[in-house]
Amino acid sequence: MAEYVAQAIGGRSALIVEAGTGVGKTFAYLVPALLAGKRIIISTGTRSLQDQLFSRDLPMITAVLGRPVRIALLKGRGNYLCGHRLALAMSPGMSQGQARGHTHGHTHGHTYGLSRELAMSLRKVNMWSMQTRKGDIGELAAVAESDPIWPLVTSTRDNCLGVECSLFDRCHLVAARREALAADIVVVNHYLLMADLLLKENGFGDLLPGADAVIVDEAHQLPEVATQAFGTVLSARQLRELVRDVTSEQTLAKIAGLSKQQLECMQGLEQQSMLGTQALSGLGDNVDADKWPDLLFDVLADSKRLLQQFADSTATAAEDQAELRGLRDRALELAERCELFSGNQQQNDDDVVAAVRWSTFNKGGFSLHHAPVDVAKPLAELVRKQGGAWIFTSATLAVGTDLQHYARRIGLPDANQQLFGSPFDYGQQALLYLPRDLDLPSSPQHTQQVLAAALPIISASGGRAFLLFTSYRALREAAERLRTLWAESAPYPLLVQGEAPRDVLLKRFREYGNAVLLGTGSFWEGVDVKGHALCVVVIDKLPFAVPDEPLIKARLAAIEQRGGNSFLEEQVPQAVMTLKQGVGRLIRDRNDFGVIMLCDRRLTTRNYGRLFLDSLPPMPRTEKLNEVRQFLQRHLQAANLLETSS
Repeated sequence: MAEYVAQAIGGRSALIVEAGTGVGKTFAYLVPALLAGKRIIISTGTRSLQDQLFSRDLPMITAVLGRPVRIALLKGRGNYLCGHRLALAMSPGMSQGQARGHTHGHTHGHTYGLSRELAMSLRKVNMWSMQTRKGDIGELAAVAESDPIWPLVTSTRDNCLGVECSLFDRCHLVAARREALAADIVVVNHYLLMADLLLKENGFGDLLPGADAVIVDEAHQLPEVATQAFGTVLSARQLRELVRDVTSEQTLAKIAGLSKQQLECMQGLEQQSMLGTQALSGLGDNVDADKWPDLLFDVLADSKRLLQQFADSTATAAEDQAELRGLRDRALELAERCELFSGNQQQNDDDVVAAVRWSTFNKGGFSLHHAPVDVAKPLAELVRKQGGAWIFTSATLAVGTDLQHYARRIGLPDANQQLFGSPFDYGQQALLYLPRDLDLPSSPQHTQQVLAAALPIISASGGRAFLLFTSYRALREAAERLRTLWAESAPYPLLVQGEAPRDVLLKRFREYGNAVLLGTGSFWEGVDVKGHALCVVVIDKLPFAVPDEPLIKARLAAIEQRGGNSFLEEQVPQAVMTLKQGVGRLIRDRNDFGVIMLCDRRLTTRNYGRLFLDSLPPMPRTEKLNEVRQFLQRHLQAANLLETSS
């Protein structure tokens, strides 16, 4: 793999490479990248992988190679404290609604208007702000990553003042970017990579023009990140944040006050955000644009009018006042978005819908989304414009032994494609169990049957199990059933996604050594449990995406419109890649062993089932419970773990 990466970097060409667990793909791209002596961007899917590359892998390899290089870690702007936003949050202007939705009527010195919890968090952030050098919010362990204080003290592309900010010279984000521009190797994430490719981050020099190569790790995630990057969002939160920032006392003091009419525009906008939320509440989590109520279109029209009025009335004053100019630009941008969501759906020349619109709803209010149905063309165009070498790698890109589905998805069907299987001995280390006599997954009894079939295996392995579900509904049902079954005395600690942060659950899982963890979504990938704490992975059914989600529905319709088979071209390949991620949780090391239990009889009764099975690492297969018990007993005995299993 390292040789292919070196060739791609030397030849400034594109390479797509699947490398199974254990190949050492990180080292396989880092060594040639460092030896090439060129400027390289490495993009990863998660913050933890970014940190691992920066803090562990890169220093280790540079030391071994004896090639000192300048390395920089650059995160998205939401990871850096913003001095301007912190000053706004600390100002008495919070009483104007700076933390609307958090007000409890308490006063806490300068944090007037904030709830007690938020005020405490803000004080911790303020203390830390006086000591931090990097301003990376990950440094402040005393305030959780999910704390609602962070959006108040970090910037977004919308509310950043860029070079016109009075604190620009002391900006942590600018400092991190300067460091990145001077580095040989820069570690970023996919969101940042896409933002930079699209030159979205106004006011800052961009990173990519100077790069000779871009290496995309966890590349299976890139098409979805690209879909978001090419898309547009308009939310109640964006409208409320503009109102908040315009009406904070610090802003009002700086911009020599606003007229009564301008403040009325803001009050009206606040009202529209509430009306929009009202219009979409109760309609469901994902709603197609053609099901939007008339009230929402009225809200969009009124919001656009108010935003335009505010922008028109501040045009002259904004010429001399940076603060006001930033607010006016945001108002114009939001007015454009209102227009986008209230207009007719665009179609391209082939009469296939090129983009799709839908809404989502949560306790923070509504969000409207607009995204391209297919990112292949725009993504390929960005790659071509950037030039240099492009390496896309992951453990899960192939369908069977074919990488063409992924290559087409990113618009690079002619890229060099290479496949390296895992060096782990799946023939000895793993067993695939396909239990018989289960109903089809559509049956209301299915989750109950999955648990009934899994319990003897969990008993044979002494816990040490992941139960992965394709829906929250199945996850909740399984958790309830297990709690009922184990009401008297639970044989193993039970950990359920959603009841604690993911990292906390995984830490407990490793520490207990005999726990049973129930997860969905985020537990299918990026979870690394080496050793014998995990010996069984149960997957309830093939992870087909829900076909009535607006974006997926539009993708399937586009394939059908051009005469393709949407099930075989889109749904099956995507489900294969997701299944490979789930199965990949089991064997993470040469000493690991265990059982994969797939509880979907379509694997053996449908033609496409063979493609799923052929895409998995080659391992023995059984339908007999007894063989599974013997396999586990043999391995647990060899690992001196038998006394701790039942």
